[in-house]
Amino acid sequence: MKIVPLLVSLCFFYFCALFSQDNSTFTPLKTVNESTLFGVGKTFLDDTYLSPLTYNGLSMTLLHDRIRATRHFNGSMLLQQQFSIQVAITKNPTASASEYYGNLDYILSGYYPVARSSRFLLYGGGGGEASLGGIYNERNTNNPGSLKTSLNLNLSAMAVYNWQNITFRWQLSTPFLGIFFSPEYGHSYYEIFTLGNNKGTVHLGSFHNRWSLRNYFTVDIPMGNITLRTGYLGDYCRTNVNLLDTKIISHQFLIGMKVESLNFGGKKARNNKHIESVF
Repeated sequence: MKIVPLLVSLCFFYFCALFSQDNSTFTPLKTVNESTLFGVGKTFLDDTYLSPLTYNGLSMTLLHDRIRATRHFNGSMLLQQQFSIQVAITKNPTASASEYYGNLDYILSGYYPVARSSRFLLYGGGGGEASLGGIYNERNTNNPGSLKTSLNLNLSAMAVYNWQNITFRWQLSTPFLGIFFSPEYGHSYYEIFTLGNNKGTVHLGSFHNRWSLRNYFTVDIPMGNITLRTGYLGDYCRTNVNLLDTKIISHQFLIGMKVESLNFGGKKARNNKHIESVF
């Protein structure tokens, strides 16, 4: 009976030593911050190719936002991907006609910290953006649609502030160089795509003929085993080329859930003793 306390003590010291050894060699894995958000709000459409009037109405967006750390700059650089689908149903001031808007947008951006404190982080960076969409006017017969597509290089900034368990994030981005599509005044899409008369439809875009700004603000609120993400998404885009003026403005309230996930694979994951595959 006297040997039992001795064996218990030896086992205790053995496991303590084993635990401390694992801690000294363990390298933390950085998570991926991602969320899927649903947005609803209002959109204003001005396109003189279709109508001289301003159409406005309900808009909805499905946005997937993903941020992860990279190996560049000693792991300080962040990579963000955003994919969004937006639709809108709008009417003219007299509600006698409707315009329908749809857009697919993909943004890839890199961010590097330029200022930091215990609760605040400020990032600067940029990246690329590709969008494809259009506007359809039900009243027009000859030219009922207007194609909206572009490829851009963006400048971006992101600020993050942690207050207790709540995280506030604010992002601004604007394109400084790119290409976009716009027909000439009175130029029909039948001429462009059927007859091949597409001269003057692809334009170099910059601050002289295209102005765009995305304002993105989120708040992460932990609630039990989930994290609620809510916020605001504002988009402003205006082009002025070929005697045509186009302006698309949207303001939307966002809500969804945020998760932190681990992405790993290959031999590095298989040989990691801290990760056990379900297979």
